[in-house]
Amino acid sequence: MPIYTAPTRDTRFVVNELLELGSYGNLPGFEMVSEDVTEAVINEGGKFCAEVLAPLNRVGDEHGCVRNEDGSVTTPPGFKEAFDQFREAGWGTIAAPEEFGGQGMPHVLGFVMEEYIASANQAFGMYPGLTNGAISALIAKGSQEQKEKYLPKMISNEWTGTMNLTEPHCGTDLGMIRTKAVPNGDGSYAITGTKIFISAGEHDMADNIIHLVLAKTPGAPDSTKGISLFVVPKFIVNDDGTPGERNGVSCGSIEEKMGIHGNSTCVLNYDGATGWMVGEENKGLAAMFIMMNAARLGVGIQGLSQAEAAYQNAVAYALDRRQGRALSGPAEPEAQADPIFVHPDVRRMLMDAKAFTEGMRALCLWGALLVDLTHKAQTEEEREQADLLIGLMTPVIKGYGTDKGYEVATNMQQVFGGHGYIEEWGMSQFVRDARIAQIYEGTNGVQAMDLCGRKLAQKGGAAVQAFFKVVGEEIAAAKEVEATKDMAEQLEKALGQQQAATMWFMNNAMQNPNHLGAGAHHYMHIMGIVTLGLMWLKMAKIAAAKVDSAGDDKAFYEQKLATARYYMDRYLPDAGALRRKLEAGADSMMALGEEAFQTAA
Repeated sequence: MPIYTAPTRDTRFVVNELLELGSYGNLPGFEMVSEDVTEAVINEGGKFCAEVLAPLNRVGDEHGCVRNEDGSVTTPPGFKEAFDQFREAGWGTIAAPEEFGGQGMPHVLGFVMEEYIASANQAFGMYPGLTNGAISALIAKGSQEQKEKYLPKMISNEWTGTMNLTEPHCGTDLGMIRTKAVPNGDGSYAITGTKIFISAGEHDMADNIIHLVLAKTPGAPDSTKGISLFVVPKFIVNDDGTPGERNGVSCGSIEEKMGIHGNSTCVLNYDGATGWMVGEENKGLAAMFIMMNAARLGVGIQGLSQAEAAYQNAVAYALDRRQGRALSGPAEPEAQADPIFVHPDVRRMLMDAKAFTEGMRALCLWGALLVDLTHKAQTEEEREQADLLIGLMTPVIKGYGTDKGYEVATNMQQVFGGHGYIEEWGMSQFVRDARIAQIYEGTNGVQAMDLCGRKLAQKGGAAVQAFFKVVGEEIAAAKEVEATKDMAEQLEKALGQQQAATMWFMNNAMQNPNHLGAGAHHYMHIMGIVTLGLMWLKMAKIAAAKVDSAGDDKAFYEQKLATARYYMDRYLPDAGALRRKLEAGADSMMALGEEAFQTAA
C-alpha cells in the first residue's frame, strides 16, 4: 500500500518564514490567522488527508465510478463517507467569503489544503476543487440573487459545482460550441446540447450539483463573442432553498480514462434544461475564464501533489531495497548489499524530485498570496502589481508545474525498477493521475501560448518587467550574503537567458508568428526554471541566516541550503539550452509538408 505523510514542516517554513503570513495582519482575512490557527490548519488538515483520504486513493483507482441504469453515478466505496467528514469538518470553507458561510481566511491556507488533498487522493479532491472554481465565477459575475441562492450551500459543500465547456467536436476553440440557450420568457433559458469531459459531473456525494454551462443564445455571433454563461442546477432550487424538481440534465456515460478513476468524468446531456444567465449576454467566456484561472492554479498544485506523493514512496523504497554496492565502497559491509539509495543515479532522481517539490510548493503558495493581495492589498498600486504577477505566473504554475510534476512521478516510478511497473506498488497510479494535469484546463501548449502570446505583451510588457524587477532585487540582496552569493550569480545568468529569449521574441515573432509558437513551450520552461530559482534563492537566504542558531532545526536549514545548491547546479543550466532551442525559430519545424509525416506502405 502506498504511503503519504503531509509535508507539514516544509509547509510551515514556506508559510511562516518565506511568505511571513503573520506580517499581513493588517489586511482583511489575515487578521484572524494567528500562528496557532495556521498551525492547526496545516497539522490537522495534513492529518485528515493522510488518515482519511489517502487510504481511499487506490480504492478509487481500482473501483472507479459506476453509472447506474437511471443515469445516476455511484462513487467508489468510502468516497461518500469521506466527503461527509470533509464537509462536516469545514475543510472546503477555509478561504471562502464569510458573507456566504466561509471562514474568510487567506487563499494561502486554502492552497495548503488543496496540495494535501490532491497528494492524498487527486480524484477525490476534484469534487471540492471544481466547486471552488464555480464559486469564484458566481462571486465575480453572479447576481445577488444567484449568490444568495447557490453560494452558501456550495461553500458548505452540501452542493458541488462543475464547469461545462468542451463539446464532442470542439475543445479549446470554444467559438465552435453548439449548445443552445433559448429564452423561456420568464427570465430563464432552455439549455440543449452535449458536453463532454465534465469532471464531477454526476455523483452521489452531494444533494445538488450546480453546473456552469457555456451556450449560445439565438442570433448570437458564431464565435467566442457569442458565448454566454448559465447556471443550471441538477435539481431546480425551491423558494425555501431546498432541491426540488429534477432538471433536464443527465449523465449519458462516464469517460473511460487513463487515471483519476475515482472522479466521475461525464458526458452530460442537456435536454431543454432550465438555466439562468450569469453576467451579461455574449460575455460568458470572460466569466468562465475566472473559473478556469482558479482551476489552472489548482491543476498546477496537482502537478506538485503527484510528484510529492510519488517522491515519498520512492524515498521509502530506495532506503529499503538492497542491490549492489556503493561505488565508493560498501556502505553497509555487514549486509549482503547496500540500499539502492547509495547509487548516484538513484540519488539524482530523488534530488531532482526534492528540488522540484519544495521549490514548487513555495511557488504555489506565493501564487496564493498574490491572489490574496490582488483583492486585499492596501493600495491600488500593490493590488495591480499582484494582479500582474499572478496573471503572468498562472500559465507557468499550471504548465511548467505539471510538466515537471509528471516527469518527477515517472522518475519516482523508475526508482522502483521493475516493481514500479507492477500495480500493487501503486506507482503506476501516481504516473497516470499526474498525466491528466498536463492536458485539462487548457493543455500545456495552450498555457505556453497564453504566456507568450498574451501575457508577455499585456500592458506593454508590464508584467514580465515587474517579474524581472522582483528577481533582480532578490539577486542583488542575495549577493550581499556570502552563503548565497554564488547561487545569486547562477540565477542571474539564468535570468539573463530569459531576458535574451524575451528580446528574441520581440525582434522575430512579429514578422513570423510561428517563431512564437515554436518557442513558447521552451520559454515557459525557461520561466519556470527561473521562477523556482527565485524561490530557492529566497529560501536559501533564510536558511543561511538561521542555520547556526536553529538548535534542533539545524538539519532542516542545512538541507535547505544543500538542496538550493543542487537546484542552482542542476536545473538552472537548462535555461541556456532552452533559449538556444527557442532561437532556432520555426523554419525547420514547419519545413515539411503533411505528406512527409505519413508512413508509406
